[in-house]
Amino acid sequence: SLFRLKDLEVAKLGDSDVHVKMLAAPINPADINMIQGTYAILSPLPAVGGNEGVGEVLEVGRRVAALKPRDLVIPASSGLGTWRTHGVFPEETLLKVPSDIPVLCAATLSVNPCTAYRMLADFETLAPGDSVIQNAANSGVGQAVIQIAKASGIKTINVVRDRPDLPKLVERLMALGADHVITEEMLRKPEMKDIFKSIPKPRLALNCVGGKSTTEMLRHLQPKGTMVTYGGMAKQPVMVPVSAFIFRDVRLRGFWMTQWRKDHAQDQESLATMMDALCQLIRKGQLTAPACTEVPLQDYKAALEAAMKPFTSSKQILLL
Repeated sequence: SLFRLKDLEVAKLGDSDVHVKMLAAPINPADINMIQGTYAILSPLPAVGGNEGVGEVLEVGRRVAALKPRDLVIPASSGLGTWRTHGVFPEETLLKVPSDIPVLCAATLSVNPCTAYRMLADFETLAPGDSVIQNAANSGVGQAVIQIAKASGIKTINVVRDRPDLPKLVERLMALGADHVITEEMLRKPEMKDIFKSIPKPRLALNCVGGKSTTEMLRHLQPKGTMVTYGGMAKQPVMVPVSAFIFRDVRLRGFWMTQWRKDHAQDQESLATMMDALCQLIRKGQLTAPACTEVPLQDYKAALEAAMKPFTSSKQILLL
């Protein structure tokens, strides 16, 4: 195994540092890709895994102004290494979250809901009544897209892989606010026309799969619509018929939350606006944590195995 649980000394607290007691940290696909070395960020080894999580501030260095003991904090950027019980981090690598946000919501806030929020906001100007189509709709991002769209009056068409417990999954996504849940096979069926009797064709498609299902999804996009790719779970390229470019002028774009954070490092306002909006949705019960399985840190091996299983519908959260 690539992993070991190790006891280390907690680093000395510098003037601009914050000592954090980690509370909970999820295992995301990107975390596993980073460890496998197939991600765009490589940490110098040995490294602590985990890019997301929530902790409580225990102590702050004497130059730290924005944080104080008992504050809840989440990572401000990727690569923090959240799978640990304690850490000393520079102040600028942390973001304060309101203390009334439930721990599991805070632990899963900095990657997936932010990704969903940005993709819904940054590529097409969507108004209430507009629609969005997405694949891997049961992923962490997918569930956040459903809820954020619902809160803004935007309709969602959600594509999932066929699976043994499909009715249960459909029911769960509908309960989150999905308007339509369909399988990849249905994308090719004439019944798709029925969906577009009640809602307009989507101007935005969100892709984290690749391969054939993505090509099929693209067929339902409005002329001049945009498809945003933010993952490639099928490990296959995105294939686009030439006619989609010529006759429908579709746009293909990409999104990576890590890059957005880099690009907006000096722009505290857009970050604050997004975090406020997401925290408001959480308070109102319009954005919930994904289905989670809580696992004590010492059982990390079981958690990693579960996180890598196909058709996994629960996010593994390490309790620290």
